Amino acid sequence: MGGPGPGVRGLTVAVLAAAALLSGCAQSVDPIERLGKKAAQKVHPHESAYRRWGLAAPLARAPRPPSRPTVRSAGPALPPVVDRVPTRDKVVFLTYDDGAERDPRFVDMVRELRLPVSMFLTDSVVGPGYGHFARLRSVGASVQNHTLDHASLRGLPYIGQRAQICGQQDKLKQRFGIRPRFFRPPYGAYDTTTLRAAADCGVAAIVLGRHADARPLRPGDILLGFDGPDQTEATTRLLRRVQKEGFTAGRLEDYL
Repeated sequence: MGGPGPGVRGLTVAVLAAAALLSGCAQSVDPIERLGKKAAQKVHPHESAYRRWGLAAPLARAPRPPSRPTVRSAGPALPPVVDRVPTRDKVVFLTYDDGAERDPRFVDMVRELRLPVSMFLTDSVVGPGYGHFARLRSVGASVQNHTLDHASLRGLPYIGQRAQICGQQDKLKQRFGIRPRFFRPPYGAYDTTTLRAAADCGVAAIVLGRHADARPLRPGDILLGFDGPDQTEATTRLLRRVQKEGFTAGRLEDYL
C-alpha cells in the first residue's frame, strides 16, 4: 500500500505547525512585530522617527495643559500680551516667523515627530508658497498672523495697523478656512493702538517670544525658531537642547 496522499500530508504539516505555535516554539517573535508595521508605530509613535531626525531619544509627551487660560488681558476689551506662558510644566513652545523657509523636510519632521509648532505668517513673504503651509497645517502645525507686509506697527495710525492685522486675518481665512487666534507684531514692536486693532480683528492674544540664547530654558518659554535655509537642522539642534535641559515641546494653543 502507498503512503498518505498529498491532502493528508498537507493537513499533517498544518497540525504540526499549529502545535508548535501553541507550545511556545514561536514565542521568539516580538509581539509588536506580530501587529504589523503600522500597528507597531501606533504603539511606539516616536520610535521609528527620532533617530532619523538626529535625536538620541523620543520627545517626551507634553503634560495635560490647564483647563483654563491663566493669562491676563492688557486692559478692558484688549487681548493679553504674552512673552512667556505662565506654567510650571517643563514645556516650551516652538514658533516660526515670516514664512520664507519652505523646506519639505520640515513637513516630514513635524509629521514624524508629531511636533507642535506655530507658524506666524507674513503674506508678502509667503508669496506663492501657501501650499507648503497647507501641508504643514495638515500634519498638525498651526497657522497664525504676522501682518500682511511685515510692517513695524508701533506709532502707525489705527487704520494702518488694522489694515495690516485684519488684512492678514482675511488672507489666512481665505487660504485655510480659519481666522488665527494669535498675532505676533513684526520686530516685537507694538503699542496700545496695536492692541485695539488686534482686538477688533478678532485676535485672542499678542504672542511675543525669545531666542534660544545662552540663558537656560524656563517653563513656558515661547521660542523663536530659525526661519532660513537651515530650518530643519536648526530645529534638530533646538530639540536636542530642549531634551538636554529636561523639557519637551507643548502646543501653544493648548495653553493660551
